[in-house]
Parts: sequence; structure tokens; C-alpha cells
Amino acid sequence: MTTTTTTAPAPTPVTAPPGASWAAVSALARFETRKLLTRVPVVVAFAVYVAWTVWRTRVSFDGFPALQDADRATQDAPLLVGLAVLLSANHAMLRSRRHDTERHLDVLVLPRWGRTVAHLLSVVAAALLVAVCVGGQFAWEALKPGAVGHGSPGELLVGPLSVLLLGGFGVLLARLVTAPFAAPLLIVLLLFLATFLGFSDDGWTRWLMPSVGTYSVVTLPSDLIGRPAAWHALYLGGLALTLMTAAVLLSGGARLRTAQAAVACAVALTLAGAVGQSRGVPESVTEARVRASVTPEKVHTCVERDATTYCAFPEWTPRTGDWARTVDDVRALAGGDAQDRPLVVRQRVEARYGLDADATLPPLTRPGEVTVGTAWGGNRVPEFAVAVAGALVTGSEATAGGMCDGRMVTVMWLALADRPDPVADLRRVRIDDSDTGSAIVVSRTEPLQMTSAQTELLRELLELPRDEAAAKVKAGWAELTAPKVTTDRVARVLGLEKPEGENECL
Repeated sequence: MTTTTTTAPAPTPVTAPPGASWAAVSALARFETRKLLTRVPVVVAFAVYVAWTVWRTRVSFDGFPALQDADRATQDAPLLVGLAVLLSANHAMLRSRRHDTERHLDVLVLPRWGRTVAHLLSVVAAALLVAVCVGGQFAWEALKPGAVGHGSPGELLVGPLSVLLLGGFGVLLARLVTAPFAAPLLIVLLLFLATFLGFSDDGWTRWLMPSVGTYSVVTLPSDLIGRPAAWHALYLGGLALTLMTAAVLLSGGARLRTAQAAVACAVALTLAGAVGQSRGVPESVTEARVRASVTPEKVHTCVERDATTYCAFPEWTPRTGDWARTVDDVRALAGGDAQDRPLVVRQRVEARYGLDADATLPPLTRPGEVTVGTAWGGNRVPEFAVAVAGALVTGSEATAGGMCDGRMVTVMWLALADRPDPVADLRRVRIDDSDTGSAIVVSRTEPLQMTSAQTELLRELLELPRDEAAAKVKAGWAELTAPKVTTDRVARVLGLEKPEGENECL
């Protein structure tokens, strides 16, 4: 009898499909993202960030934002979120060491570098959430009816990239130092560096910080800003990628050469951005600044409304309607030929010194020319009204700046009488925020002076019904606007009591 032996085929080796490890990375990334975004420091930081942004944006720029300023206003607050993400991501990376589960994780299908990538993806999610907040804040500013100008994508990227940079730093730190107190100490160090580098004058070192806030009282046209926003965004992005790829490399990347190449590319991007942002203001921008400051009429766009011509930088052309309403209000209260006298409202800015300067502009000497700045809303409206009234009463902006007689009462009444709260606006345009006594009246050009007697008489005039006061001013217009008219004479023409205050100019 013959025995037949049957040999069973060898079992096929079980291998993981090519995408199995990345599926595990994706699953862990989703888990770590939920954990990161629900950690107390991150939740508190986001709550403070959103609350502060909403509270500030409601009244920012007095409702008339220039978007080239609004983009920079999005940069500082995300740093709070970034520090919270740094601390929380570092804490999450060290979880296995705190719970002594590192040796168990080593036998799982997900390698160490994959776990690092998952943590980095959770940081990316936090940065994307900040990007949504930044976009919402900027969109809110852009949708305000008084918005002008153009924002910079490079400036808007600073906030999200700062969070990505700090979060990546936290992950890398966990791969370098396993001590739990390393992240808090790093935060203290970063705050110290921000104080030391971030507030330096104009040195190139300030551009090594994530946010380089350059704030100024004056707003420049967007083509005169001169900040290397795109280069700085490249620098931040490259530095964030450098830290993140270095963390993967230290975790034993899937392919050593691939990880090394990624680090090298990220370093190259960082160096390119660092070199680009250190070059200073381009010569073309410097020349444009001089042209806008010295001969603005060469770049102005002019529109005519009734008897007034409004000349503005191209980005501010939509705002001429707001200027016109103020001019019309002042004209309506004037007497004589002032209601129909030609005026030229010319927008001016001192841009030669960049964003860091706030120089006073020399007054215009041509008859009927009035200066208006690049900011609007709030105190800027009554300040402009005073400039218009000064030109209507004295004939020119330069003459109004040197005025020291009773005409000051007429000028201030024309500027304030049609305002919703004239006395409050009187305080706003005076340098000491007072409504009694002598004071300096703020102006974009030469400041005006008010004596104590003139202030007293103006208050009396403002207390009268507006139509009654307007009739008195128009009836006595010739005497009220006569050069060197005394304050006492103005009081007699208006039928008011002689003021008791001092009448000496400062």
C-alpha cells in the first residue's frame, strides 16, 4: 500500500498595507488635536485671545481703519495662544515618560517618528484655528464702512506662523530634554528675549522675533510701509519647518536621508527669509516716501464737490465723502462769502521717516488750502473742522496758525457748533483735554492758541440755541473775522457779556 504525503502550501506572509502606518498617524493626530485644543492652557488662551480681539475690534481705528495698519494689529495676540500651545504640546509629548509607557509604545505598529508627526499635526491644527481668527478679525475691519487701503498677506500670516513656530519648538524640546520643567523655563526665556530684542530701536535683530510690531500715530499709504512682510513670513515659516523636521529627525525619521533633506530645505528657507528681511527699506520705497511728503500733488487723485476740491492719495479717495460732510457743516454756519469760497482739501503725510516718526507738517500757505491727514474718526474730525474754519476765517492755513486775537472764538464756534457734543469735542481738540482756561488746540500743522477769555466766550456762545448763535455770527461776520479784532469786541458784536478771563496768548 502506497502512502501519499500531501504538503500544504506555505502561508502567505502577512504584511501591513503601505498606508497602514499613515492611517495610524492620522488617527493619533486626530486624538492629539482634540487633547491639545481642550487642554486648560490652550482653552484659556483662545478665550482671552478671542475676547480681547472682539472687544478691541469693535471700536478700533474709530471705525475708519486703514487696512495696512489693521493687518499688523493681528500679530501680537496670537503669541499668547502660541505659548499655551508650546507648553501643552511639550506636555503631551512627555506623557508616555510621565506614565512610564514608553516601552509599551515601542512595540506598537506606530514608530516613534510617527508619534512625533502626529503631535506636530495637532500643532498645525491649532495654527489653522488661529488663522481663522486672524482672517475673521481682518475681515471685520475690511467690512467697516470707513475702511480704506490694502492689507498684506505676509503680515496676516505672522500670527498663525508664530503659533506653528512655538508649537513646533515645544515638540522639539520634548525630544531634546525630557525634564517637565523645560517648557516653562523656555517660556520665561522667550519672554525675556521678546523684551530684549522686540523693543530694540531699528536693529535687524528685532526681525528675529515672531512679531515685529511697528506702531505709529501716522498712517502711511500701503506702498510706503516698507516692511519686509513677505520675507518675514518666509523666515517664520522656514524656522517653524526647521524645528518640526528636526523633531522628526531626532525621532528616527522613516528615511534618514529624506528627513535630513527636509531639514536642509527648511534651513535654506529660513536663511533666505532672514537675509531678505534684513536688507532694509528698498530705494524705490524711499523715493516714493519723499515724493508723497514733499510733492503729494504728483500722486493725488482729486475730486470736486460743490466749491471744494478734495485731493487724496488713491487709497483714500472713498473717504472724500466723509471730509465733504465736515466741510459742508462748517460752511453752512459761516457768513459773508465764506459759504461759497473755493477750498482745496489736500491730504498730506510726513512719510520720509517711516512708521516710527510723527512729525508736525508745515502749514499750507496758498489761500483756501486745508490739510487733512490719513487718519479719520474720533478726535480727527473736530481737528479737521477747526482747520477748515481757520481757512474760512483767516484765508489760509498759515495765517490761522499765527492767529492770536478774537477771531479764535469764531473759528472754534464754526468748527464745533454743529457737532453732536460741542463741549466734549472742545476738550478733545485741546492738548490738556480741558474746556476752561487757556490751552493749545491740536492741529496736523501749526497748533492754535486759545486764551482763557476766548474759551469763556466760546462756552457762552455754544450755550445759545444754534440757530440764534448762527444768526448773530452771520450778522456780524465782517467784524468777527477782521484781523486783530479783540475778544472784548467779539463779545459786544455777539451781544454777550465781557469775559472775565485772561486774554494773553501763550
